[in-house]
Amino acid sequence: MAVLSSSQDSFQKDVLDGKGFVFVDFYADWCGPCKMTSPIIDELAKTMKEVKFVKVNVDENQQLAGQYSVFSIPTFMIFKNGAMKNQFVGAHSKEGFEEEIKKVMNA
Repeated sequence: MAVLSSSQDSFQKDVLDGKGFVFVDFYADWCGPCKMTSPIIDELAKTMKEVKFVKVNVDENQQLAGQYSVFSIPTFMIFKNGAMKNQFVGAHSKEGFEEEIKKVMNA
């Protein structure tokens, strides 16, 4: 499944109203670590079918970023049935992302 781009207008439908697990990547186009993690997120979206992957551009969605206290990017959040269950900041390896996702899935 491809990574979905979400915005202030669609976040409710894309993330909060969703059933199951949603991984959200708050990023900016100019952010070096964001550029490093983007291909990893794309790869995970193809292999982890039980998780929906969503990206939110913080420059285009400043109100949403503020609402979720995104002060550093990249910031990642994992939601389960619309509730945020995990939040972490900074570039991770593929294995690091998988570990964070599995923490929520196995909780």
